[in-house]
Parts: sequence; structure tokens; C-alpha cells
Amino acid sequence: MIAFDMLVAICLFYVAILFGVAFLAERGGRRGSNAWLRSPLVYTLSLSVYCTAWTFYGAVGYAARSGLEFVTIYLGPTLVLIGWWWTLRKLVRIGKTQRITSIADLISSRYGKSNMLGVIVTLIAVVGTTPYIALQLQSVTLSFAVFAAAGAPGPWQLVDLNAAAFSVAIGLAVFTVFFGTRNLDANERHHGVVTAIAVEAVVKLIALLAVGIFVVWGIGGGAQATLDRIEASPLAGMPVAPGRWIGLTFLAGAAILTLPRMFQVLVVENEDERHLATAAWAFPGYVFLMSLFVVPIAAIGLAEMPPGANPDLFVLTLPLAQGRDGLATLAFLGGFSSATSMVIVAAIALSTMVSNHIVMPLFLHWTRSGATMSGDVRTLVLRARRLSIGGVLLLGYLYYRLTGGSEALAEIGLISFAGVAQVLPALLGGILWRGATRAGALAGLTVGFSLWAYTLFLPSFGEGAVMSAGLLADGPWGIGWLRPQGLFGLDGLDPLVHAVVFSMGANALAFTLVSLFDFPGPMERLQAAQFVNVFDHSPAGQGWSQGRAEAEDLLLMAQRILGADDAQRLFQRAAADQGKQGYLPDTTPEFLRGLERKLAGSVGAATAHAMVGQIVGRSSVSVEDLMKVADETAQMMEYSSQLEAKSEELARTARQLREVNEKLTELSVQKDAFLSQISHELRTPMTSIRAFSEILMEDDALPPERLADYSRIIHQESMRLTRLLDDLLDLSVLENGQVSLHPQPVSLSDLLDRSVAAAGGRSGRAPMAIRRDPAAERVDLVTDGDRLSQVFINLVSNAQKYCDAADPVLTISVTEVEGRVAVDFVDNGSGIPDRSQSIIFEKFSRLSDPRKAGGAGLGLAICREIMVRLGGSIVYLPGRGGAAFRVTLPSRCAEAA
Repeated sequence: MIAFDMLVAICLFYVAILFGVAFLAERGGRRGSNAWLRSPLVYTLSLSVYCTAWTFYGAVGYAARSGLEFVTIYLGPTLVLIGWWWTLRKLVRIGKTQRITSIADLISSRYGKSNMLGVIVTLIAVVGTTPYIALQLQSVTLSFAVFAAAGAPGPWQLVDLNAAAFSVAIGLAVFTVFFGTRNLDANERHHGVVTAIAVEAVVKLIALLAVGIFVVWGIGGGAQATLDRIEASPLAGMPVAPGRWIGLTFLAGAAILTLPRMFQVLVVENEDERHLATAAWAFPGYVFLMSLFVVPIAAIGLAEMPPGANPDLFVLTLPLAQGRDGLATLAFLGGFSSATSMVIVAAIALSTMVSNHIVMPLFLHWTRSGATMSGDVRTLVLRARRLSIGGVLLLGYLYYRLTGGSEALAEIGLISFAGVAQVLPALLGGILWRGATRAGALAGLTVGFSLWAYTLFLPSFGEGAVMSAGLLADGPWGIGWLRPQGLFGLDGLDPLVHAVVFSMGANALAFTLVSLFDFPGPMERLQAAQFVNVFDHSPAGQGWSQGRAEAEDLLLMAQRILGADDAQRLFQRAAADQGKQGYLPDTTPEFLRGLERKLAGSVGAATAHAMVGQIVGRSSVSVEDLMKVADETAQMMEYSSQLEAKSEELARTARQLREVNEKLTELSVQKDAFLSQISHELRTPMTSIRAFSEILMEDDALPPERLADYSRIIHQESMRLTRLLDDLLDLSVLENGQVSLHPQPVSLSDLLDRSVAAAGGRSGRAPMAIRRDPAAERVDLVTDGDRLSQVFINLVSNAQKYCDAADPVLTISVTEVEGRVAVDFVDNGSGIPDRSQSIIFEKFSRLSDPRKAGGAGLGLAICREIMVRLGGSIVYLPGRGGAAFRVTLPSRCAEAA
């Protein structure tokens, strides 16, 4: 038997390893190295924070008491991750665009940045999570007790175990403060914490699998023998209650979205929303492995352990009973990992919510000097979060001591699930329904949480603890249909199912009805559009107008929150974007929106909006009361601005219609010219071919030199006719999408060399000088070189044909535009008239006398179709002096470059 002191030493050594892993990961994250920190594997493993000590130990006890009902705890999140992947991706996208710091911040931001909602969600989260933290402390204490029981028993044991629980709480608080509050911006991920959780996920999985393998093959006698023992155990005869199964599955699925710790790792700590695709199958696989040996361990434990043994501890007591101290120690570390990972992440999430939605709004309210007050707000927020972490863990410990490890604590997992699930209607309604309002969310949360507390939470303490036996049996004032666990006379339902049905049903009903009869304010409508249509909208649009703010005041406030260096870099970038390098930026609406989003990552969306509004002097959320939104005057102003925007939109539409009409008229003229030109282009070479071929047939005595001239003319005219037909066929194939592309590695420099050579020279006129930059052209591409070369040849040929300068020059330059490679062809001629620039890429377009340069005017139309098929573009650049065209290479080419 491992001595108790040795177990404590092993535990401390394990914690030291976690400190080391978290420290290295944190340092690597700050340096931007260690790409594996941002891998989907680490993200998926961090989701294992769902599997707490209640899952690690309690699932076996749950199975021993209720049979297969424990499966619902794993079935709920599996269904959500597989079936609701689109909803999860939407949550992650909203979190990134709105810089969401917690689930309370998301609810608050969605409903007009209402801090009242943030406060309510925070209180719900604290009430629902604090007992759950106590449950983790109890699991660690009970696991210590299993090992301590074989030592020197005595009255000091209980004191030491309580002290151990307090020591664990202190240690977790230190770890969480050290690695969870290093960065104020919640969008700067906690790489140390997440990596440590990923390591703990591996440890608890290996530990549970090791115990399961030992139980099946070391005690049970193999897989078949174990199955026989399961069949003969009490588990096989335990009934299945469909209503309870549905209720538990619903609660487990809701927990993935609404538990503060799950929202933290699922949304806030997400590095890349594409990681969800991996987590959608990998996390269900993880929980499947965690549940694989639950039933065998429960069945063998009931058979092997003495009557009265606690089934919640079979994972530990079975190896100990068989003398497998090493395996029992590994199981202890697995349970310890399950408990600590949950407590750490929950403490981070709750501390962020408390500081952003309670501490900071109170500070703003009490500080009369405004958002530019002296003192370091950054220090205040960090201190508030650190104290909140300590306070949350202290509440958990006090709850553990007050309940004394009572039986009520054993069911607190599901009770907490039901409490936190009250956020679900407001959450889903907010991201899926633009008609959801702040008043509806307030009504739903208030009604649902009150019914949960009345029907489930308070009765869970037992008769006489909070509710009297008479109230539980007869209802308040003797009104039987108001009994906490028998509302409206429904006595046959399971207490948990009864509470879930009434609380969630009333919650959803109140949320829907109040939202339907309420009218959202301007800020609510703006946020609703941003959330519901997050895949269509940009993150901008917070409703700021040109304010009266001074940039110096905003910089002072930003330095208090972001720190001097970060704030100054933010303002310098904004000034550079405005063309004011070396000065402070103008307080434009775009700048104010960007500043608010940056601050929201540190203090939450509602507080950031209030602080900016306090300085700007115009905010749809007042400083004195962050729970109000725009008044009727603001709504009228918004309606007026909307009418003005509609009027401007109609004017733009009318202007566009005029431009389209002019373009159609021009195209009609070009079409007639095209038909005339095509007949001319076909008739001219055919006439020449016919005439000279007749001469050759009729005169057999032609001199050799005349014979050669006539043959050359026939060949040239045939080639001219062939080129015309090739152009027509090429354009038809490209427009019908029947062209086959053959991408392969090519060099841009080689393509340009080949194109310039193939274009030839200017017959009968001064040669054109071509200027290039060979160094800039050294770009490797992956594209269809022949098609791209066809575009280049056409542009060079056009320049040679149409450039009317005395000393013609064509400049070919390669640049990078918005991350893509662009090739510009600019000559020094007179260029293309303004009225013709919009139609030069049309297939009927012809800008000069066809007899002057030859051709049918199809070249640019073919170039445009080729670039569309390649995934790039070709445009005319006005204002460059002569004719100027830009070929933007496809994105895959830019990536290759």
C-alpha cells in the first residue's frame, strides 16, 4: 500500500510537471512558435474538460445504481458535435468577430450590449458552477481517503482530508491565477492552460483504460467471462425510463453549449474554426473510449467489493483490493486530472464574467471622472479576475464544507446542468432569430432560473434544510398544485425531468412571447444582424457616428486597459491607415468601432461600449445605467438615416440603370459593327484565296517568283481565316465552360519571354521598346501556362497594334496587390477613351477601323474568359497615360509565389 505521504508527493510532482508544461507552452505561444499548440488535436483534447471527476469516478457509480442511464451523459455532446456542427461553427465565428470573452459576454453583446443580461448570466453561472467545483474537491478528498484508510486511522484523518481539500483549492487557485490571468485580452489564448488540460486529458484517458483492461482481463477472466458476469449482475435488470433518458440527453447536449468551462474552450480558446471539423468526430471518439469500461468496472465492483462499498470509488478500490498500488495511483492521477482541469477552466471563465459584468460596470458607475480617470484600469481588471478566481474556489470549498459531502452533492452534477441550461433559449434564439429581444431574454432567464431553483435546486438540500417538509409535501400555503416537485398535479414525473420540463418550457415560452410583443431598439437590431447573419456581415457596425471625442482622451483610456505599448501601436496603425503618420488618428466611426472591438477583448463588449460612449458623448448604452438602450429619439434618428440610405440606394440604382442602358446601346452598335466586320473578315481572305488560286489554275507558265508570291498570299489569307475561326471557337468553348485546364509548375519570367517573342513586331512602323524587371518576374506559379501565355500574347500584340506614340514603349511590371501577384501592361500611347472603357472586354467590342489593325475584336473577350476560368481577373486601369491592363493571377498562383 502506498503511504499517504508518498501519494501527496506524487501528486505534487504531477502538479509540478503540469506547471512545467504550461510554462513552456505559454512561452512558445508568446513567441509564436510551436505550431502544434494551435493544432486541432490540442483543441479536441481541451474539450475533454467536459469529463470531470464526476465522469471519471461517478459514471461507474451511476452505472451501478441506474444501469445504462450513464450513457446519456456522453450521448448528448456526441449528438451536438455531430449534428449541430454548423451551429458550433457559427458560435465560434461570432466569438471571433465580436471578440467575445465569455458566454455572459455573448448574451450581453447580442441583446444590445445589455449589462443586465451579463449580470444575470454571470449569477446563473456562479450558482450553477460553484456546487460543481465543490463536487470536484470532494472527489479529490474521497480519493485521498481511499489511500489514507489503509494508514493510521484516527480522528486526525478527517482534519487532514479537509485540509487536503483546502490545499487543493489553494493550489488550483495559484495555478489558474499564474497561467489564466497573464493576458488581459481574452482573445489572446491561454496556451499554457489549454496545453496542460490536453495533457491531463491524455492522462485520465490512459488511467481509465488501464483500470478497465485490468478489471476485464485481470479480474473478470476475459471479455466473454466479463460479459457473462454483467449479464448476471443487477445492472442487466435495471429498467430504462424513456422520459429520463430524453431529459438527461438534452441536458448533456445543452451543457456543451452553456457550461462556462465548455464555452471557454469551445469558443474563446478556439484558434481556427476549421478545428471543429476534427473535434466533430474526434471528441465523440474520446468520450466513447472514456465510457468503454464503465459497465464492466461497475459489474465487477458490485460482485467483488464488500456490500456497502461506495461504487463511485470502484475505479480506485478494485485495483487496491487486488494489490495493484501502481495502477491505483495512476487511477488517482486520472481522477485528479479530471477534477483539476474542470476547476481551472471554470475559474477562468467565471472570473472573466465577474470582472467584466460586475466589477467593471460598478467601477465605471462609481468613478465620476469617467473612462480617462487616473490609475491603471488594466491592473484593476487583472486584480479583479485574480480575486474572482480565489473567490470562486473559496465558494466551492465552503459549499463542500457546509454540505459535509452529503448525498445531495452526489446529484449536483445534473442539477448544475439543468441550472446552466437556462441560458440555452436566449443563446440559440440570439444567434438564429433576428426577432429575439433583450426583454424576451430577460423574461426567459428570470422565469426559467426561478423555476429551476424552486423545483430542483432548493429541494436537493433535503427536507428542512431550505424548504420545510410541509412545503415539499403540500405546497406553499397548502396549495397542492404548487408543490415544488408536483406542479399542476404532475406527480408521476421524475424530479429531474419534472424540473427540466417546467423550467425550460416556461423559459422558452416567455422568451418567445415577450420577444414577439416587444420591439427591439436600434442597437439590438444592429447586433441581431451581426449575429444571425455573421457569415454575411463584417464585424463592423456598432452604430457610432462622428463623435466629439478627442484622440488624446481615447488613447489615455486605451493605455489604462491595453497597456501603453499595445495602445500606442493600435493608434499608430490607425493613423497610418488614415494617412496621418506621426499624428494621432481622427476619431472617425470606423476608428471608434475598431477601438471598441479591441477593448471588448479585455473588458467585455458591454463595458467597452460604455467606456467609449462615455468619452465620445454619444452612446446607445448610457454610463449611469448600462442596462438601457437607445431611447425613442435615437430610434427616430436611425429611421431617418435609414430613409436617407434608401434614397441614396435608389439614386445609385437609377444611375446604374442609366449606365447599363448606355452600355447596352453601345453593345448594340458594336454588335452591328461586329456582324458587318465578320462578313468583311470572312469575305476578304476568301476572295484573295479564290482569286489567286484561279490564277494558278489558269496560267501554267507563271514564273517561279510569281508562283511563290501567290502561294504565300494564299497561305497568309488561309492563316488569317483560321485565326478568326479559332477565336470564335475559343470564345464559344470558354463561355460554355467546356475548356479543360492543365495546371502545372511554370515560371512567370518564362511565360513573359515566350509571349513577347510570340507577339512579334510592328510591321511597317517603328519598333516598340519593351521594359521589364527580370528580378520581379522570378515568380513560380502553378497554372495552365498555355492559356495564361495566350492572355499575355494578346495584350502585347494589342499594344503593338494600337499604341500611337512616336516612340512606342510597353512597360511590363510585376507587383503584389492584396496578397496576389499582378502583372501590368502599360504603353505610352493615347489610351482608350473613357466612354469605351466599360465595353472593351465585350465580344462585340471594336474600337477602331478593322482594316487598320486586322482581327475581329475578340481578343480581350477571350482574355477575360480565360482569366475567369483560371480563377484570376483582367481589368483596365484608367489614368495611366496610355492603355493599361492588369492581369491578377489566381489565388493558387499567389500562394505558390
